[in-house]
Amino acid sequence: MGVIRASIAGVQVGDEYPVRIMAVINVSPESFYRGSIVVDPEAVAARAEELERAGADFIDVGGRSTAPYKDTYVPEDVEARRVVEAIRSIKENSKVRIPVSVDTTRARVAEEAIEAGADIVNDVYGLKGDPRMPRVVAEYSVPVIVAAHSRELPERASPIPVVLGALAESLRIAEAAGIDISKVVVDPAIGFFRPKSPPWYEWDSTILANLEILRCLGRPILVGVSRKSFIGAITGREDPAERLWGSLAATAIAVYNGAHIVRTHDPAETRDAVRVAEFIARMRLGR
Repeated sequence: MGVIRASIAGVQVGDEYPVRIMAVINVSPESFYRGSIVVDPEAVAARAEELERAGADFIDVGGRSTAPYKDTYVPEDVEARRVVEAIRSIKENSKVRIPVSVDTTRARVAEEAIEAGADIVNDVYGLKGDPRMPRVVAEYSVPVIVAAHSRELPERASPIPVVLGALAESLRIAEAAGIDISKVVVDPAIGFFRPKSPPWYEWDSTILANLEILRCLGRPILVGVSRKSFIGAITGREDPAERLWGSLAATAIAVYNGAHIVRTHDPAETRDAVRVAEFIARMRLGR
């Protein structure tokens, strides 16, 4: 596999560029980590400005929780209103210059967010949830992050083949819809698989340990481990507020093993972990 590179909403991403940081703003009160939640539109703009100063290259705005272990249904019109208000607020703030992503699995929400100024669509269902989503992404010609998503898992699943197969399927869907593949980023969906066997924390750890295998897809790799439950399972930290240090360790491993973008609730702390990990990774012989 050759050099991986892409221009994502004007930000150069890939092997030849620094690892980029995507910071999270949740405008959904039900999200699993309270520290990421901002609901007032004016506060959202101020938070976005703060995240950019802290080192973020992108801001990811979510209007409902997609955590697979939580029952957090939100009506489509509520999600759309939340993200549209937030994105408009950010875009009207002249001090915020970095691209904004909308974290949604719904085509209507994605479309309204794009019209409000969103530059990127982040779909944790990998274009497989809403049948209109591929068409919306293609019509607006925006970059898209496709996460590994599989509707069914065998009784005992093997993490790498499942994730590779799920992402390859999303890339085929994107290509068939006329989406520009050069604008697609892949995400192994850390925290979203709940197989019967192996335990989810072993699943996620296996993916991180073998992340470079995803290079065969030829697309930039985004990894989001920030404060997720597998870190709590490993460390015994039940409260997401106590998972920063474990998150930084997992982020450093992801970067060392080939992540091009990391998604985080804590860009200031994550930035140093990323820089050290990518510097050491460059020292590997034969790389």
